[in-house]
Amino acid sequence: MENIRTWVRETLSELEKKLMENLELKDMIKFSSEFTNYKEIDEKINEYFNLLDEKELWKEEPGSELEIEKIDKKIELLSNEILALLLPEDEFRDRNVFLEIRAGTGGEEAALFAGDLLRMYLRYAETKGWDTEILDESKSDLGGYKEVVVRIKGKNSGTYMKYERGVHRVQRIPVTESGGRIHTSTATVAVLPEIKDVDVFIDPKDIRIDTYRASGAGGQYVNKTESAIRITHIPTGIVVTCQSERSQHQNKEKALMVLRAKLYEMARKEQEEKVSTQRKSQVGSGERSEKIRTYNFPQNRVTDHRINLTIYNLQAVIDGNLDLIIPKLMQHDIEEQLKELGILQNVEG
Repeated sequence: MENIRTWVRETLSELEKKLMENLELKDMIKFSSEFTNYKEIDEKINEYFNLLDEKELWKEEPGSELEIEKIDKKIELLSNEILALLLPEDEFRDRNVFLEIRAGTGGEEAALFAGDLLRMYLRYAETKGWDTEILDESKSDLGGYKEVVVRIKGKNSGTYMKYERGVHRVQRIPVTESGGRIHTSTATVAVLPEIKDVDVFIDPKDIRIDTYRASGAGGQYVNKTESAIRITHIPTGIVVTCQSERSQHQNKEKALMVLRAKLYEMARKEQEEKVSTQRKSQVGSGERSEKIRTYNFPQNRVTDHRINLTIYNLQAVIDGNLDLIIPKLMQHDIEEQLKELGILQNVEG
């Protein structure tokens, strides 16, 4: 954080010099806005270091464990807030997201693992104060998920959740294993930003809409009415479904939201392929072929392979404490970008 504070203050100094020049109105507005943003970040960083100093003072007081614990919580929250503000603008900033979890290799065990990931994300969202809604699901015979689509709505949900894109691997003894052998299974997670109508236009002539009876929870009403919606985008072959609502109209609207997100993601990938010289950093590209994390139950270990981070508290992570991992990915992302700009040569953290 010390290196980041230095960079923020240097940026503020440069912006201050620019504001003293004879600028056009549009440039004045632009630099003034940037100065205000970086000033806010600088104030939060100062508060962060003040809390560190306060913590050191409490360490000298006997019986101060509770106060230190409270300060640690404040430091963690403030640090995460600073990192979120520092991350550059991208398609996830100030956007809700769709989370698409699919069972990968491993049959029923992979589906059960997909269910574990779903619960992990729902609990994490709850701790962040985000709203969640399951839009579509396909359950396996043992209660896992072949596929599930969740909408996550709340401040910074996209900024945090984008780091979960990729292949998640689990190593454990499956409930279906009678010989006690450890199996390896996978699940893939896609995170798509919620796209507005103006971002992606969908020609009504390009889609086919089918209705069918919803399955799963919902009682007799859901099962007896064709409220579920399936939308096929004919030019690309993309198919999305939604059965979370009793109303066909509501399911159609939500399915179209998911379709827009998928079309936006497809366009983004095509653009990245065209710009072959563009940097594709290990953190942030989020291709589904990437193995980003391993959950090893016998060793009580979670390893995030992008930053070589290992945590021996698997249950806490599975229970939704992703703040043990995601903020470290955010900081790594920021530091890598600053190093690329030649601002940070030796990152000490």
